[in-house]
Amino acid sequence: MSNFLFGRYLPGKSWVHQMSPQSKLLLSFYFVIVIFFANNIASYAALLILIMGVIILSGVSISYFLKGIRPLIWLIIFTVLLQILFSSGGKMLWHFGPFSITDQSLINGGFIFIRFLLIIMISTVLTLTTTPLAIADGVQTVLKPLKGFHFPVDTLALMLSIALRFVPTLMDEMETILNAQRSRGVDFGSGSLKHRVKAAVPLLVPLFTGAINHAENLSTAMEARGFTDSEHRSKYRIYRWQMKDTISWLVFLAVGVLVLGIRKW
Repeated sequence: MSNFLFGRYLPGKSWVHQMSPQSKLLLSFYFVIVIFFANNIASYAALLILIMGVIILSGVSISYFLKGIRPLIWLIIFTVLLQILFSSGGKMLWHFGPFSITDQSLINGGFIFIRFLLIIMISTVLTLTTTPLAIADGVQTVLKPLKGFHFPVDTLALMLSIALRFVPTLMDEMETILNAQRSRGVDFGSGSLKHRVKAAVPLLVPLFTGAINHAENLSTAMEARGFTDSEHRSKYRIYRWQMKDTISWLVFLAVGVLVLGIRKW
């Protein structure tokens, strides 16, 4: 849990760090959309090469990055197993009761695994290279046209910023609680599934209590400082579009065109 990277910010001066948050947000959404157009090994390979290049440009070690997203791999594997065991179509390879495995389900499961992995990787790069305040500023800028429809853009940006900041905090508290329970002799890694679920239940109460305390302290601090999410607040940093953003968009657009072009392979 302590190595969990999503929601954390790593200071740096890399290419990705210096891009404007608005550009990184839109590129992330664009990349996710392109992922759903990929339908073969060649297209997924192009996307994997692109995301690996982005990780290198972010200045984060690939081994450290992969280690940080490892806790989410189990969630992906669980989703893939459901896809493999309960999907139909293709040549039957194994069957037992309601469960079955076909060659097509294995292919679809592999593609789903890569798809989820790519989404997690681009999201993690975004949070690693962009502060929560910068992400909130990016959301405000991207959704600014919705203000004409009286949509609470500033409130949404503030909520997103706080939520991202709380993710690593809650993960660290979870690690502390787990260590405290292990020191009392609780074993979370052995026994039946029912035993493991029962052992995990006592973790929820202190975790939720800590989250509520953090939220209460944060609200008190914001009220004491007269904080408001209105559009009249000034900004310490003003992010502007740079040449790095233009070059990044050209590369991403080229890869998107490539993926669309090789869909029929």
